[in-house]
Amino acid sequence: MIARLAVGWEIMLADLSLILFMVTAVTLSQTEDGAGGVAVSPQGEALAFYQAEPGAPPIGEWLEFQSPDARQQLTIVAQYRPGGQAAAIAMAEKLAREARAAGAQARIVVEPGEGGITATLAYDVPSATLARGLHQAGQDQGTQKDRP
Repeated sequence: MIARLAVGWEIMLADLSLILFMVTAVTLSQTEDGAGGVAVSPQGEALAFYQAEPGAPPIGEWLEFQSPDARQQLTIVAQYRPGGQAAAIAMAEKLAREARAAGAQARIVVEPGEGGITATLAYDVPSATLARGLHQAGQDQGTQKDRP
């Protein structure tokens, strides 16, 4: 009995697979959109958390106890209930002024929610283009005032 080696179709299939791979790689390398890349998250994991509530130390004092690093971004998040947007903005601005006096620049986010003011320190990507993009998107859709 003679053993027959069947290698013809395997080689042809391997060649076709290799050709398909090369065509796909060339096509993807020539696309101009950035959909294939991985975007860096603009918001990192919080390293420290502060909640503005009665009995809490001033934010400047809290910042003194944190490890100072120029790469860290202080983010103040002010949530408000219906009708409380102006008060939330005022409180967030007050905290930002206190943080600035302590040597930290703050990013302020005001959003509808359960209420309350929090601040976080994280290795975020500080980018003014993110805020500008959100501002322009809000102008395109029309402003929604004090809506949860």
